[in-house]
This record gives sequence, structure tokens and C-alpha cells, in this order.
Amino acid sequence: MDNDERLARIGARAAAEVAEGSIVGLGTASTAEAMIRALGVRVAEGLNITGVSTSNRSSALARSLNIPLVALDDVDRIDLCIDGADEIDPNVDVVKGRGGALLFEKLVARQARRYLIIASNEKLVPRLGTRLPLPVEVMPPGWKATSREIAALDLNPVLRTSPDGSPFVTDGGHWILDCDPPEGGFSDPSGLAHALKAIVGVVEHGLFIGMADLALTIDKDGAITETVRPGR
Repeated sequence: MDNDERLARIGARAAAEVAEGSIVGLGTASTAEAMIRALGVRVAEGLNITGVSTSNRSSALARSLNIPLVALDDVDRIDLCIDGADEIDPNVDVVKGRGGALLFEKLVARQARRYLIIASNEKLVPRLGTRLPLPVEVMPPGWKATSREIAALDLNPVLRTSPDGSPFVTDGGHWILDCDPPEGGFSDPSGLAHALKAIVGVVEHGLFIGMADLALTIDKDGAITETVRPGR
């Protein structure tokens, strides 16, 4: 099964979780977009839902599919948020942010009664910080000083750039430092999350700890596996 087919299958499976009348958090990047497309099919067939988007990119896609959208501040609840991930550990803690929308993704996810992660099974890791750098969103002014403080946490921050070499700019107007982890990954992801947020200049980081309820992952043959957070 090729990658497009896998995305379509996991997207349809996730969209099937959305109930009539729900307020749904719409994630960002390729896997979440596959879900948004599948959700658009259900809306065209008569499903009544409202979306809360996590990025300009996802908003544009949802509008093109006639999915009604509202702003996060216009709702007092989100029934279900569905998003992708870059790493998923056995506790269903995740690293996100390769799509550059980690701040708004976390803002939406923290308001959700249920948080569903969808991904290819290559994203499963025994420990966070073993597959990809950790994205950290920072204020542009003073970013070099912020980077030095982040480096003191045994990380190696590198400024993310656009194809033209200029700094990548998030929807919130911030920059992203992609931080190479120590060898063997993060021994204490929760502690690292708190330490990063204590640094002046850090807006948000890509560690989503204790947030996701369920992960759906798909293998190369198209088989989907459910992993429930322990204790949920």
C-alpha cells in the first residue's frame, strides 16, 4: 500500500470517530489533512459538525470542503481533537511540530474532551527524542539567548529556515528551533517540558505529555492498530 493510500485509510478511520453535532479540533500537516478530507466527505453526505482549526493551512482546506469553522475563543468545549504526531511513545505521549503549528495545536488539544492521535506506525518509538528533533517555538527578539538556554538542557537547537534561507515563521509570528535530543532520547520528557517553559522567550514546545487518549497507527500493509493511554 502506497503512502497516499495509507493516509486515506487512516484519515477515513479517524473521521469515523466524529459524531453528529460535534465540535472538532482539526489538526495540521499531511495525516491530519487526510482526516479533514475524509471529514469533508461526511459533511457533504449530511454530517453536521463544527471545526476548530489549528492553522491557516488547515482552515483553508476545511473551507474548501465546506466544513464550518469557528474560532477557539467562540466555543466553550471541543468534543474531539484529531491530529498527527512525529513521535508516539508507549504511554501515548507525543512529539509534534514538524508542521510548524505546535502552539495552536496545543491550544486546541488542551480544550478537547477527547484527543486522538493518528500516524503511520513508523512514528512509534520506545522513548521520545529518538526519531526527530524536538521543535521549540520562540520569540524572534532575543532568540540567540533563548537558544543558549535551551542548549544548556542537553539539547542542540538549530533555527528552522524556509526554502529561501529566511527564518520559518509560524502562524503566530514566532520562529522555531529544532532541537536535537541527547543520545538515547529524553529520560524525563515531563521534566524537560517544564524546564523549557521556564525559559523566557520560549512560547511553546512540541512535547505533548499526558494529553492524548488514543493513538491510531497504520502499517505498510494498511492494518490499523489502536493504542490507548494506560489508565484511560
